Amino acid sequence: MSNLPLYLATFFAYSALGAFFWRAQSAGKADVLNRGMLGHAILAPLVLHGYLLHQNLLVGGELNFGLVPALSLILWLTMLVYWLARFFYPLAGLQALVLPLAAVGAVLPALFPAVRILSQPHSWAFDAHIFVAMLAYSLFTIAALHAGLMSLVEKRLHHAELPPVLQALPPLLTMEILLFRIIGAGFILLTLTLISGMMFSEQIFGKLWRFNHEMLFGFISWGVFAVLLMGHHFKGWRGRTAVRWTMSGFVFLLLAYLGTQFVLEVLLHR
Repeated sequence: MSNLPLYLATFFAYSALGAFFWRAQSAGKADVLNRGMLGHAILAPLVLHGYLLHQNLLVGGELNFGLVPALSLILWLTMLVYWLARFFYPLAGLQALVLPLAAVGAVLPALFPAVRILSQPHSWAFDAHIFVAMLAYSLFTIAALHAGLMSLVEKRLHHAELPPVLQALPPLLTMEILLFRIIGAGFILLTLTLISGMMFSEQIFGKLWRFNHEMLFGFISWGVFAVLLMGHHFKGWRGRTAVRWTMSGFVFLLLAYLGTQFVLEVLLHR
């Protein structure tokens, strides 16, 4: 494979930065390093990962959008959002957890190089639809990570013991505020994805819109996040309630596309 050195370089760059952030997080210095050269250094594997994604997603001018490229794209967008958000929020401790995931996502297409060319026409409308959908996936991936960490920190606080790595995380209130901002942005993108899929199905997919299991799980996920946002706004939902609803919506969202692709490609070999 001609790009193997780039895959390895991206993997080890993400991994090395993750190790540095993990050690800095344990010492309580991660945010200082994140705003300095170490934070800027993340841009190098991000660019390499983006280049490799471009090579994997476009094969002979057609869109290769199977399970592995889609998962790699979601993790790249997740890492990109974290890298941009570091200028506004103290997220160094969270990047220590996301960098290893990005390392795995970068190398997945090299380990599983199957090509799945989409039958839909390759057009700007279709590309925009896919990009918005994947960005929504990425934001909800971040939300799920936030919710999981919030739950872990809360449980540790009740037991009066908090490891040094968790102690350096942002305060729970800050993480909760950021969680709902992320969910709100993801909800808008998910809404646009569902609306564009219904209204412009023929232009995007080359066929009339039809209700299937992917749309079903997508609408269920949309409903879960809509109820969560309304509950937070009108009822003040937070804490464990917010975590449970976030995780539930994320699971349904995974089933909407990635779960379907996993069944088709891995279990049924289609």
